[in-house]
Amino acid sequence: MHTKLHVAIIMDGNGRWATLRGLPRLAGHRTGAKAVRQVIEAAPELGVGVLTLFAFSAANWKRPAEETDALMALFAAHLESEREECLINGVRIRVIGRRDRLPQNVRDSIVRTEQETAAGRELEVRLAVDYSAREAIAQAAANASIPRALGPDVDLLIRTGGEQRLSDFLLWECAWAEFVFTKTLWPDFGAADLAAAIADFRARDRRFGAIPQHPIGDTMQLTL
Repeated sequence: MHTKLHVAIIMDGNGRWATLRGLPRLAGHRTGAKAVRQVIEAAPELGVGVLTLFAFSAANWKRPAEETDALMALFAAHLESEREECLINGVRIRVIGRRDRLPQNVRDSIVRTEQETAAGRELEVRLAVDYSAREAIAQAAANASIPRALGPDVDLLIRTGGEQRLSDFLLWECAWAEFVFTKTLWPDFGAADLAAAIADFRARDRRFGAIPQHPIGDTMQLTL
């Protein structure tokens, strides 16, 4: 039996998805929220125990206030509307990142959702909101609690939308993560895409700095 995985996803491409269809950017974010539900529903059956989703970067505050306000409202609305479904399916919701810059209604929704879903054991979903990995590492270092404060190591990092970078997401936790980059825009990403990425991950030889268990030929491979 496989050990349960920690899968992290940078959900990129909502705005581009909407623009390609002649729609306002917010329409892409709304459709992207539906993709979140599909992935959460599929994750346990695919062996995922922890799912960390990059919902809103600390750098995203640079966007127009109209868009960030709409994103905050959408986030709070989905926490409220999805809470009952999470309770039924044993999904625990946790939010990582700063909270002092979030609107009060968003903070209230976070607290209610975290408290009411705390007993969930089927899947832990960590939502990174107003999140910066560098800030998180600096804060953990100041408190001398890096391993405990930053969360579990990531096994698989998926980024949608075609970009191939971490964008200040889980820098410490991704030290030995496997990466899957896909050009699929987040609103089009679904259960089949998650399954394909995990199948790709399962087929890889993860050596963590050691030599392969079954080296090919007689040549020692000193590769990472």
